[in-house]
Amino acid sequence: MACVVFADLVGSTGIFERLGDATAGRFVTQLTTALAKVFEQHNGRVVKLLGDGLFVVFPQEDQALTACIAIQERLQHKPVRPGGVGRPVQMQMGIESGEVVEIQGDCYGDAVNSAARLADLAGADQILTTQRVRDALPPGQQEKLRGLGPMYLRGKAGATEVYRVEWQPEHDADATVMGASMFGQPMGAQLEISIGGQTRLLEADGEPLTLGRSATADLAVNDTRVSRLHATIEWRGGHFVLIDASSFGTWVYFGNQPEPVVLRRTECYLVGQGQIALGCDRNAEAAPVATFSVLS
Repeated sequence: MACVVFADLVGSTGIFERLGDATAGRFVTQLTTALAKVFEQHNGRVVKLLGDGLFVVFPQEDQALTACIAIQERLQHKPVRPGGVGRPVQMQMGIESGEVVEIQGDCYGDAVNSAARLADLAGADQILTTQRVRDALPPGQQEKLRGLGPMYLRGKAGATEVYRVEWQPEHDADATVMGASMFGQPMGAQLEISIGGQTRLLEADGEPLTLGRSATADLAVNDTRVSRLHATIEWRGGHFVLIDASSFGTWVYFGNQPEPVVLRRTECYLVGQGQIALGCDRNAEAAPVATFSVLS
């Protein structure tokens, strides 16, 4: 059993484009090496550096959480700017615990995969974790966690209860995941969705909106990859929820995240803005892709 942390540098592609490969490579290496020392000071073992991030394991959950908060606070109080100019460096982190198998110095297991997915979902300066980690923390640290509800992590069949670490309380009221509040949208929230020249606006507590190949769907999409009733969007529990009912699945891309949440007869919250590919990945030829935006 171990607690796994993935810590990724936000916007590394832009740093390489601005500074060039050689200069950016040196900067990122120096940064991750310095952060590795912080993790080690809190009893973490750096399994490997990931180019623009770190993969670390800890024997205990409280050590992992303390280390992640220490790094976020360090970057906040002593900003690091690539090349000495521009926006300060920001990190996104994921923490999960569970059984880990070590083979030739590397680590594998469901906890490793989940921690990586959580880091992908986290916004800049954020730490996301799970119910399993929360249960293992002492009460004082549990109080730092704010529940975001169940979310489907890519590659997992069931929903995972996700929590955000409130390490900077003065900013947490405005903190976001993928650019949008995950606490639940206000009752006046709206969801705007467009595809094929059609645009619909779904109100909080309004009637569910359907997408599909059927002419009776609210957003009709004439594509053989799209099921007659492919998916439904409804307001539930303070969130807009996308429910897949299709034969081939639905791919949901949030913000600038390159990896989708893939739904196959499952559902997920729609937050911020992004794209919904019906029946195939958005990179497929002439893929039927809807754009969405949650508006306050």
